[in-house]
Amino acid sequence: MASQPKIRTALCQMTCVPEPDINLQRSIDRIREAAAAGAQVVCLQEVFNTQYPCQAEEHDRFALAEPIPGPTTTALQKIAKEHQIVIVVPLFERRTHGLYHNSAVVLDADGSIAGLYRKMHIPDDPLYLEKFYFTPGDLGFLAFPTRYARIGVCICWDQWYPEAARLTAMQGAELLFYPTAIGWIPGERDVYGASQYSAWQTMMRSHAIANGLFVGAPNRVGPEGQIQFWGGSFMADPYGNVLAQADHEAEATLHTECDLSLINTARTHWPFFRDRRVDAFADLQKRWCER
Repeated sequence: MASQPKIRTALCQMTCVPEPDINLQRSIDRIREAAAAGAQVVCLQEVFNTQYPCQAEEHDRFALAEPIPGPTTTALQKIAKEHQIVIVVPLFERRTHGLYHNSAVVLDADGSIAGLYRKMHIPDDPLYLEKFYFTPGDLGFLAFPTRYARIGVCICWDQWYPEAARLTAMQGAELLFYPTAIGWIPGERDVYGASQYSAWQTMMRSHAIANGLFVGAPNRVGPEGQIQFWGGSFMADPYGNVLAQADHEAEATLHTECDLSLINTARTHWPFFRDRRVDAFADLQKRWCER
């Protein structure tokens, strides 16, 4: 599908309550509002219809997962078709008994499923006990053709890895989304808060620059358990300029116009793909280079 030269995107930064049905309906309301305001591509936050489940190892939280396709994707496929919009839907995926993923479905503007991504990098940090819940993705780094643009998705912890962004760009991604659930754990915000957020945003802006594409990160916001999610969702252009940014405290729907012709301009003026020494990168497949 040929991309349009300019498209409008929306990132949904939301709080979540324990009831998935309420989160789903509130997200649908925001998607409808975004579409009415002209958005053509809408991206929701990581595991958007639940509170973040990984603060403790609790077996009953696997009940939050659902198959893909399943009830949530079916509901949002109808919304995508009704409003002729592309929706990135991050979900807690139940693949089969005992096999779960942190995933994202890309729904095309006709309501069809354009593609599925499963989070490749799974963290294990204080209050982010994702290795208990999620199997690492097995689909690779992907980009999916949609009516408006070719869309790549990585998820949260993936955003710290340059290789993930590069491989997604090499699949032809024009828009790279990072649905996210990241925030401050107790005692950190006052001392480290500003530098942590700066590092998070800087890392993704660097992916936009190095790969000459648009990068958007919708993050959740507000307190859940012991985590204060820091919001700050943003969209960056191929030069790393922040086109729009939400604050750290409130819900927001962040609208941006993306001129996809900038991808060609950036890549021809800064020809990083041309000059890559692919013949010298074999060691990237090693865990570490012994000396």
